[in-house]
Amino acid sequence: MAVVYQKPRGLTDAPLSYCPGCTHGIIHKLVAEALTGLGVMDKTVGVAPVGCSVLAYSFFDCDMVQSPHGRAPAVATGLKRVMPDNVVFTYQGDGDLAAIGTAETVHAAARGENITIIFVNNAIYGMTGGQMAPTTLPGQITQTTPYGRDVSGAGYPIRICEMLATLDGVAYAERVSVHDVPSVRKAGRAVKKAFQAQLDKKGFSLVEILSTCPTNWGLDPLESLQWLKDKMIPYYPLGVMKDLTGQGGGQL
Repeated sequence: MAVVYQKPRGLTDAPLSYCPGCTHGIIHKLVAEALTGLGVMDKTVGVAPVGCSVLAYSFFDCDMVQSPHGRAPAVATGLKRVMPDNVVFTYQGDGDLAAIGTAETVHAAARGENITIIFVNNAIYGMTGGQMAPTTLPGQITQTTPYGRDVSGAGYPIRICEMLATLDGVAYAERVSVHDVPSVRKAGRAVKKAFQAQLDKKGFSLVEILSTCPTNWGLDPLESLQWLKDKMIPYYPLGVMKDLTGQGGGQL
């Protein structure tokens, strides 16, 4: 019998425990495929902070370290500096990376730390109950914005990819999505490129991945995919924001 599909070797046998329709599982698959495709899974160390991303240490078949909330880039910096020949990545949500860990993220990027960050943006705090995040859209309803995010008091969402692309230490920054098959394939190429940038010692690389959160959005899985396409992508346009890797592409 021909094998049509199989679980990437870079993932453990543990069943995923995410909510139905959550796209974290797809993103895990892309990261695992990139690391196994590059032949570096056995020398990779991942850093998972607090939030839904903390579950990642059960699923990736490599060494994993748990960091305090928001501090994954700082922990990854220490790991990479003492083990420069290892591949070091963080797997972070938007509440973690763009709120609690803003300083750690920005300064790791400014220093040009040779690490890779996988940034999952679902526009809400997931594990902690669906509160407004720094990436929550204007007018979006959350547990802490029941009438929609009011920018007059809560400010505007942060476009992390564009912001970090302005820093000299950043070698590669791209925003992708996983709402349909062509987008998933493109996201996979971006993730692999980010890890290749690290292997080539180019500096800081980040892939921002637009993801769904059906539970906290109050939508079913199919509605969530459509909401991401219709609402998130217009505010967070997809594309390469910076590319100094020499692997092709360019800067917007």
